[in-house]
Amino acid sequence: MTAETKPASPPLTERQEARRRRILQAGALLAGRGGFEAVQMREVAEAAEVALGTLYRYFPSKIHLLVGIMQDRLQHLHGTLRRHPPAGDDAAERVAGTLMRAFRAMQREPHLADAMVRALTFADRGVSAEVDTVSRITTAIILDATGLEHPTPEQLSAVRVIEHTWHAALITWLAGRASIAQVQTDIGTVCRLIGPTTPPAVP
Repeated sequence: MTAETKPASPPLTERQEARRRRILQAGALLAGRGGFEAVQMREVAEAAEVALGTLYRYFPSKIHLLVGIMQDRLQHLHGTLRRHPPAGDDAAERVAGTLMRAFRAMQREPHLADAMVRALTFADRGVSAEVDTVSRITTAIILDATGLEHPTPEQLSAVRVIEHTWHAALITWLAGRASIAQVQTDIGTVCRLIGPTTPPAVP
């Protein structure tokens, strides 16, 4: 059976989800303290109170784990933004505000941010499904901020360019090659590619 035809995994039980949550929290704590190199799978297993073999069943590698942490953080941000939508008179302003909000969350934990971004950069085909999920969540966050129910192909292309720019801005900031002000300027500039849109209705 090929990867394309492999059936979806069954949903996790409540106990399995709690175990997965402990693993993610342990990995994030280690990464937050010392970055990418500080995340050692044996230490993650000990901190999460699971067997090493169990850890590898959930996350086959450190890259899988760190990408999973980023996926979890973005899902949390997405939920928060849906409860408290970004303010702004136009789509570009709302998207820029949303991405800078995400950026500030990364800024508060620079070691963790560096570990997650490095994992995305190092990810090979074996992690493609997880990386695709991160991309889909990021796209959904941007689209929600635009208020577009039926984006045009040009607007979807703009969203992809915005996503790439945000990722590149993270890398250059983490490498010390860009200031926060530069990041904000670049994000604001690329978000204008969305073009004029009708503001979303107030619930």
